[in-house]
Amino acid sequence: MNYEILGSFLVASMLLTIMPGPDIIYVLVQSMTNGKKYGIATSLGLVSGIIIHTSLVAFGISALIKQSENIYFAIKLFGASYLLYLAYLTFHSNEEISLNADVEKRSFLNLYKQGFIMNVLNPKVSIFFLAFFPGFLYSSAQNTIVQFYVLGIIFIVQSLIIFSIVSILAGKFASYLNNHPTFNKKLKWVKISVFVGMAFFILFF
Repeated sequence: MNYEILGSFLVASMLLTIMPGPDIIYVLVQSMTNGKKYGIATSLGLVSGIIIHTSLVAFGISALIKQSENIYFAIKLFGASYLLYLAYLTFHSNEEISLNADVEKRSFLNLYKQGFIMNVLNPKVSIFFLAFFPGFLYSSAQNTIVQFYVLGIIFIVQSLIIFSIVSILAGKFASYLNNHPTFNKKLKWVKISVFVGMAFFILFF
């Protein structure tokens, strides 16, 4: 078992989770509007959906990896290419992070369900996991499916912790974003650097 690869996966996962995207912005807005408990309920739903995407990738990709080393390399090449494509999209994206949204008051259970459905029905999550996970398989001896689930659990745990912190500190985060308009531009280049860095890691390490 290569713990350095697992450590690299954890760091990359945390950087990806911290980046403002639909999920973390939705958690932030729910927390600002309804309170931190509602943000955490939303977070639980979102991270629960990750189990479904992990399962799809684990069983689908594991079967392909067993067939050929060339297929495994092709999957890694696809992953690196997709991450570079995300860097390209980020470069051409709008830098503004909008927190202005009308949010309907919902129960904890409804927020959990909504977070779960939002995640599960987003095909981009499965595509991203397909690109991201194979580059961090950490053992030549352990079953590939088990490795994918280990990576999935790591991703779930760190996501839940970060989303929960965002929920608890929602007011401070929102205030900071409103008072530092240049933060979005700086964050854009951080996102690009992370995507490019992960692409090279997947290909060459």
